[in-house]
Amino acid sequence: MRHNGRVPPRTLAVANQKGGVAKTTTVATLGAALAELGQRVLLVDIDPQACLTFSVGVDPEDLDKSIHHVLLGGVQARDVLIEFEEGPDLLPATIELATAEVQLARESGPEQVLRTALRSVRSSYDWIIVDCPPTLGLLTVNGLSAASEVLIPLQCETLAHRGVGQLLDTVHDVQQLTNPGLQVLGVLPTLYDGRTTHARAVLETIAETYSLTVLAPAIPKSIRFAEAPAVGETILTTSPTSAGAKAYRALAAALL
Repeated sequence: MRHNGRVPPRTLAVANQKGGVAKTTTVATLGAALAELGQRVLLVDIDPQACLTFSVGVDPEDLDKSIHHVLLGGVQARDVLIEFEEGPDLLPATIELATAEVQLARESGPEQVLRTALRSVRSSYDWIIVDCPPTLGLLTVNGLSAASEVLIPLQCETLAHRGVGQLLDTVHDVQQLTNPGLQVLGVLPTLYDGRTTHARAVLETIAETYSLTVLAPAIPKSIRFAEAPAVGETILTTSPTSAGAKAYRALAAALL
């Protein structure tokens, strides 16, 4: 699909204010799987921890400019864009983003800054995937305001879904105030152990309680995921035949 200025990219915010749910893994691996399918993908890191930036092989310490300067310093997105030969491009984060919430709050229309910043690069991509921080602050609201859809990675544990209601409240606020077209794509079960009836029960509860689509396939728990970011790659290249790699490839195909 080639852009003629009329087909906007699908912009996916990956959000959950609970940490440790494989949010960054999902952004990096799904992005890589979509790129394998010939899609032009941009990953956007708006988490001050810069885990996504690090996991694709970029050391945030080496960067002079990042998404922080795009959001607050009047720098153009294309001036901080990191392009890769293989796989998705990246708008990187640095620790400077930790102060961004306070500074953004002083702007007029602080929820819309990311959406405005992405406007100049949108036509180059089929997919833009935003890694939101594990909070419901102004950076996450920016991610949601810039997105067409939100994907919620969720670990299937008893307490994991306590935050889902709060996140959905935030999504609802964003729909009311800044982004009426925002859709919830669904929850993606991560770190999933399908052998336990408990995990399956939690998943059913969430689907019923919040009337959410459960995306398939569930992403299995695997040590392979931890190994990949250390070498700046995803499981698709470090362990291509693993169950985890197959699951993300199947998810990418399903989204297309």
